[in-house]
Amino acid sequence: MSATKEEIVAFMAVEFPQTKCVIEAVDETGATLSHDIGINELRPGGTVSGPVLMSIADVAIYVAILGKIGIVPLTVTTSLTINFLRKPSAEARIMAECTLMKVGRTLIVGEVSLYSEGSSDLVAHVVGTYSVPPKPI
Repeated sequence: MSATKEEIVAFMAVEFPQTKCVIEAVDETGATLSHDIGINELRPGGTVSGPVLMSIADVAIYVAILGKIGIVPLTVTTSLTINFLRKPSAEARIMAECTLMKVGRTLIVGEVSLYSEGSSDLVAHVVGTYSVPPKPI
C-alpha cells in the first residue's frame, strides 16, 4: 500500500512542520526533494553545512519509503552514511534524488544523490537504512 505525494505532503505538514524540505516528486521507487539555501544553512567558508545535507537526505529516504509502503509514522532511521564529494553552491537549492535499493519486511535501504540545482555534479552520496515497525496483528 503506497502513499501519494499529496498524502505525504499533508502528513509531513502535521508531523514535521519544521522541515524546510520540499517534496518535488514521489512514487513507489523513490523521491525527489529540494531545500532552499540561505544564510542559516551555511557554515564558515560559504558552503552548505553538513547537517543540512544529512537532513535532506534523511527526509528524502523517509518520503520515498512512505511512497512505497504508505504512511507508517514510526519507520525510523537505523543508519545513515554520507560521503561529501564537493562543495555545494551557496547560491542554489540542494536537490535530493532518492532511490530505494531494497525493500524488506522490517528493513529498507535507500540511496540519495545530492546536487546543487543546475549542476549535474554530485555534492554528496548517502545510503540509509530504516527500520519498519511490525504490522499489528
